[in-house]
Amino acid sequence: MKNQLAKIVDKLQKKPRWLRYRLLSFALGKTVKFVGTAGVKCVELSQQKSVFRIENKKKVRNHIGTLHAAASALVAETATGMALGMHIPDDKVPVIKSMQVDYVKRTTGGLTAVAQLTEEQISQIHELDKGTVEIACVVLDDNQVEPVLCKMVWAWTPRRSTK
Repeated sequence: MKNQLAKIVDKLQKKPRWLRYRLLSFALGKTVKFVGTAGVKCVELSQQKSVFRIENKKKVRNHIGTLHAAASALVAETATGMALGMHIPDDKVPVIKSMQVDYVKRTTGGLTAVAQLTEEQISQIHELDKGTVEIACVVLDDNQVEPVLCKMVWAWTPRRSTK
């Protein structure tokens, strides 16, 4: 059964590609303010794949002119979180539990993060009331080099009542 996010993404599939991902980026940026402030953009989002990008702009650069470490981690967190978000039942809430980010090379330009879940992970998310999952994520710079190695562990728990 598809959750609310997956249904919205399905409806947006009818829109032109350029508009579809602008709308998703805008909505995510309004929901998760830091993502919007940093300028993280949706490139692709489906049940199978989550791809997000951050450009090397002044507001997210470090003192040597490359993407700041926090910006590099943010794009990976966003891609993995949205991969989980496409599958998590509406009565559950996703929370980042841990992230291991190893910076192995200087970045060139912007970064693109690609995250995917296995079929086993998807089944676990649908079957368990709460749990954790390590989501694979590849982060590539504009030269197709992987300057950042990531391990993102997400958890999900039942949504608390707001009453």
